[in-house]
Amino acid sequence: MDDAMDIDDAMIAEVLTPTKNKAFCPMQIDEDSGLGMDFEQDTPLPVQKEAEVISAVHRLTETDDVTGDGSRTCCLPTIIGKHNDLKNISNDTVVDLINGKYNDVIESYQLIDCRYPYEYEAGHVTGALNIFKDEKIPEILSSRRQETDNSKRHILIFYCEFSSERGPKMCRKLRTADRELNCQNYPHLNFPEIYVMHNGYKAFYHSHEEYCTPQDYKPMLHKDHAADLRHFRSKSKSWSAGERRRSGASKLLF
Repeated sequence: MDDAMDIDDAMIAEVLTPTKNKAFCPMQIDEDSGLGMDFEQDTPLPVQKEAEVISAVHRLTETDDVTGDGSRTCCLPTIIGKHNDLKNISNDTVVDLINGKYNDVIESYQLIDCRYPYEYEAGHVTGALNIFKDEKIPEILSSRRQETDNSKRHILIFYCEFSSERGPKMCRKLRTADRELNCQNYPHLNFPEIYVMHNGYKAFYHSHEEYCTPQDYKPMLHKDHAADLRHFRSKSKSWSAGERRRSGASKLLF
């Protein structure tokens, strides 16, 4: 762990005092838009809950290979990737997952392809959903609620062309939205176990073409889709408008 991940009392206080950190401020869900709306709540946490929060913060900051709620070790083997704040898995691990190697611990999984539609339609990992808009995040989160029986895992795996920008960005945004949705019951999450597929679809296609549908790969910068690229890049600026800068504590507790 680097110095930025060292825990101190101030970090714990950020979590235990919701009104000091908007990332963990209690919120309501607007039924029409599906977006969160902050509201103030000064009620102190019960002693037992405070102890649970402190314990979770310690686990999240002291252990690399732990789920986002700090409850247990990740069930998939992680590797060092391009983004130290995210859980990265290899293409081979994704193939093992598809082939049922982890069925004894995983109840369900969903691959999320964050590339633009013309890339996805040309070829994607079999079974992956094409989700490249921020507005789809509430829909993903609502697909699963917290359950009392959580003995088996429900995981999400994000990727884009190289898993350098779009996939990791969507992964972070979903985790932030999940934190906000469950901030009254921290550290619980709808999806505590989320990953990024290392090196993205291009590498996956070249090593595991048989697991792709269709069996092809089209780069984002394909010459036949220059107009599509301009369109989606322009739209992405409006989708990201108003995005809050993540605080040190929210990154810490990712």
